[in-house]
Amino acid sequence: MKLIGLTGGVGMGKSTSAALLRERGIPLVDTDVLSREIVEPGEPALEEIRKTFGESVIDTRGRLRRDTLAFIVFSSESRRKQLEVIMHPRIRERWEEQVAVWRDQNEPVGVVVIPLLYEIQGEAAFDVVVCVACSAASQKERLGRRGWSPEECERRIAAQSPVEKKMAQAHYVVWTEGDLESHKAQWDQVLSSIRGGR
Repeated sequence: MKLIGLTGGVGMGKSTSAALLRERGIPLVDTDVLSREIVEPGEPALEEIRKTFGESVIDTRGRLRRDTLAFIVFSSESRRKQLEVIMHPRIRERWEEQVAVWRDQNEPVGVVVIPLLYEIQGEAAFDVVVCVACSAASQKERLGRRGWSPEECERRIAAQSPVEKKMAQAHYVVWTEGDLESHKAQWDQVLSSIRGGR
């Protein structure tokens, strides 16, 4: 099986890429989804977050207040590191379990979406890394459409390695400035190359 690591900057098109790959029937696991699953009520990670960050990050129904936690961790690198210690090993365990299932099923290709792939030094686990990217102006416009303030956008972007560095390290880059058809065509080329062993 060719295992693909899909990464890129925040707001640069990873979710769109994931949707396009799923449309092609390619098995895919998104670590953003896993990160939400492991903080559901009753999960050990949620209790650890409560102990580390306090009751203010838990709502009256016992669920994680994502916005409150995000404000804390994106305002302080040391606090962000505390959260990563709680989250990253659990997330990795889950995606590795999924990859093992794909291997048992003899899937020819599998994709794991990991925004912080290079930041966690996870690239060695993959045969190929694809970086999804766009211009800084488009990135900020897309993040603004999420309702984030300019300050929030800057904090989120600063928490990741520069996308130029990710692009330089990746085997392939999918540039998402164009329309959806361009996005699809680039993925068709990448997949053809990967499947052909090039």
